[in-house]
Amino acid sequence: MNAGPCVIRTIVFAKAPQPGRVKTRLIPALGRSAAAELAQRLLLQSLHFALEANLGAVELCATPGVPHPAWKHIRLPEGLEHSEQAPGDLGERLAQAARRTIENKEAVLLIGTDCPQLQAHVLQQAAEALKTHDATLIPATDGGYVLFGLNHFEPSVFADIPWSTAAVAEQTRARCKQLGWRLKVHPALHDIDTPEDLKKYPDLLPEYAAD
Repeated sequence: MNAGPCVIRTIVFAKAPQPGRVKTRLIPALGRSAAAELAQRLLLQSLHFALEANLGAVELCATPGVPHPAWKHIRLPEGLEHSEQAPGDLGERLAQAARRTIENKEAVLLIGTDCPQLQAHVLQQAAEALKTHDATLIPATDGGYVLFGLNHFEPSVFADIPWSTAAVAEQTRARCKQLGWRLKVHPALHDIDTPEDLKKYPDLLPEYAAD
């Protein structure tokens, strides 16, 4: 299969950073408020990097949607498009976003907000790979992935994946191979999910660590 046209849309998947609803695995170490504060910092940083990469449209795909009061006091950067995440598990939500983007004749970079290393130049490298490949993947060191880029839509790359396990990236690679896709895999990056991950990014820690 040949790579498609590289008009890039970067879709950033995020939850509203509400205490008790985000970064729940970090709450024992940080407390509810500090975990939410960290989630907000990571979100704003991810949006900044996506806009700085200057690849095309940047869309915040949020839950709940941005009109919800949960976003009222968060100053999102200008120049964003907004959408609300579809129902279903993570695979169904990613698939819906990928499908509508590709049906609109755009390639898509799907990213989250947990990886401070996913900076503008890294996004640019991923986008460059889509000029010659069908898909591009940046694994996470824990076995998930921090970026998945696609020129074509195929639901099998999102269906029946064991999300939040160490098998996510490997199974996604296997699905791409089954489809005969040319897949560019980049070096793995660290994300922030557990208290152990916090040690890699001390500069991002909130000033307080308990409610």
